[in-house]
Amino acid sequence: MEENGEDSEVCGCEHYKRKCAFISPCCQKVYTCRLCHDEHEDHTLDRYKVSKVQCLKCGNRQPVEKNCIKCGIEFGHYFCSVCRLYDNIDKKQFHCEPCGICRVGGRENFFHCKKCDLCLGLVVKDTHKCVEKASRANCPVCMEDLHTSRIPSHVPSCGHLLHRSCYEELLKSGNYTCPLCNVSLVEMDGVWKHLDEEVENTPMPEEYSDLQLQILCRDCHKESRTRFHVVGLKCQYCGSYNTCRAAEPTATGDTPQH
Repeated sequence: MEENGEDSEVCGCEHYKRKCAFISPCCQKVYTCRLCHDEHEDHTLDRYKVSKVQCLKCGNRQPVEKNCIKCGIEFGHYFCSVCRLYDNIDKKQFHCEPCGICRVGGRENFFHCKKCDLCLGLVVKDTHKCVEKASRANCPVCMEDLHTSRIPSHVPSCGHLLHRSCYEELLKSGNYTCPLCNVSLVEMDGVWKHLDEEVENTPMPEEYSDLQLQILCRDCHKESRTRFHVVGLKCQYCGSYNTCRAAEPTATGDTPQH
């Protein structure tokens, strides 16, 4: 859908507030931004290939610049010549060279992790778990791109990124483990304590009272041998109930006994 009319001239579009539109290099159509283009075409717009813009005030078409060379209007308070990004709303935008795109939130609040290949908040600089090229994958919930998404990402303890909104929906639906590796997404100590109490208050039938099973903990990734119980199988290393059955050992090992 091409952007026309007074509202688009003043405000831009629903995605960005700006006073110019792109001349799409792929189809030569006029769109206020790449997102507007992608929503209405059967192909995507490569932002880096945009070479011409159209002023939404006077209609002049020109090379990519911060201001209109005909009427002088500023297309956007923030302008990135690399990303072809114009925005009149202050979001503390900054261009990250290693990421290759603009980020929001203020450069002083982020650092670029070379291994994860993305910008992360300084609060997790010394605690996050690195996953090679983590941001170059798709969100494991919605399968949409993470690296260029305008939706903020959440970094759980396992290091597998997912959209924050997808993370919140997972928790709302009662799913508390990573869709990729099954590690717990949130602090579960309170839940494990409650399950301990349930186990103590729920005696098993006599024929199962001495049954031991080999299990793998999805949180600490260790195997242990634990007492079978319908409530859950408790890891003997970290106390998690986020476990699954494992192959029985062929010889006596050093796994702890319950």
